[in-house]
Amino acid sequence: MRVLIVGSLGGQLHTATKIAIDRGAKVSQVDTIEQATAHLRAGRGADLLMVDLSLDVQSLIDANERERITVPVVACGVNVRPEAAAAAIRAGAKEFIPLPPDADLIAAVLEAVADDERPMIARDPSMQTVIELADRISGSEASVLITGESGAGKEVMARYVHSKSKRSDKPFVSVNCAAIPENLLESELFGHEKGAFTGAIARRVGKFEEADGGTLLLDEISEMDVRLQAKLLRAIQEREIDRVGGTKPVKVNIRILATSNRDLRKAVADGSFREDLLFRLNVVNLALPPLRERPADILALAEHFARKYAAANQIDDRPISDAAQTQLLAREWTGNVRELENAMHRAVLLASGREIGPDAIRMPDGSAFTGGASSTVTRHAADAADAVQRAVVGKTVAEVEQDLILDTLDHCLGNRTHAANILGISIRTLRNKLKLYADQGVDIPQPNQPAPGISAA
Repeated sequence: MRVLIVGSLGGQLHTATKIAIDRGAKVSQVDTIEQATAHLRAGRGADLLMVDLSLDVQSLIDANERERITVPVVACGVNVRPEAAAAAIRAGAKEFIPLPPDADLIAAVLEAVADDERPMIARDPSMQTVIELADRISGSEASVLITGESGAGKEVMARYVHSKSKRSDKPFVSVNCAAIPENLLESELFGHEKGAFTGAIARRVGKFEEADGGTLLLDEISEMDVRLQAKLLRAIQEREIDRVGGTKPVKVNIRILATSNRDLRKAVADGSFREDLLFRLNVVNLALPPLRERPADILALAEHFARKYAAANQIDDRPISDAAQTQLLAREWTGNVRELENAMHRAVLLASGREIGPDAIRMPDGSAFTGGASSTVTRHAADAADAVQRAVVGKTVAEVEQDLILDTLDHCLGNRTHAANILGISIRTLRNKLKLYADQGVDIPQPNQPAPGISAA
């Protein structure tokens, strides 16, 4: 999480900076709105602007919008009149923080803007299988497509892959392709030159350059316009980009991760997504199962969120009762982890007594918990988790390793170099393993040929 503080915050700069750093943020500071815009133009990056209300917040937001810079703004001030705070919100600020700053309030604002401090919690066998694959490929340079329903934790997984990669000490930059208007997304990704369009008063570095040396996450990439997909494909293939209005390409060194909650093969079929771009992105697919198919994760996550929101609200940590656990397991969780988190936040606030009971688990309007899954659906989820576990339990490490190597080689259509890169092993080690398997009579996928019995489609 990168925070840019603009102004002196009414003399509270040191305190606010320390609180943000203690909460895991990387903090930079400038004095004026002109310096803030220049900081963002240059690609030094920020996930949140904390702006002194004594400055012209409206002018800063307008300048960013003219130059197609999309960074959320939080206004801050000492002894601020309510109408001034309201004016900042009307101008486009996401929130107002009164000063002197409250540590919990700043923490809540940081958390609302970024999910980079969310831990990877995976207790269910179906999710542990995905984690094991992520661990194997994180150290490579392979592009990764992370798929799953909305709220299943795709961005958390992306940050996990980055944290395990060789680029973990370099920037992790995320772009939500669904949240940025189509006419702004190209400039957001590739940047622009002075005079490229009305309002482009100086060169602006885009997210590709901002992520140079690190990882770029293209969140919900299925929402990107097909015309822009062609430029993205070239950027990924050539590792160079063209700024809007630019005359020469700019080299970048990044790893690409992408997420989608849609079936991109169907999107290819209906013409809304380029097939060649899908091939470039989908070197490895980390497919996150929905929460309803991860019963062990439901309870682990519920306990985590109960502790988290008890601490945030300065309430004693309480265990979740057996009856409440049964109620949690019976729900389909169509909103996945995000819905469960909200439910546990409410439960922490509504619970009475020494435990969080079923009466505290309510709908957003305070009504009784509804929409639970039938016992058949719950049993199916448990059976699916057991099946995944049985597929691994009883096998030797060598057998599991062989399955992973052959599956990866099949995914790469027999390309040894590509498979070794994904697996994070040398090509020599891979060849030695494949020779061993061949000597044992195992069919080995040849280049441009999938494993026997599997369609290349």
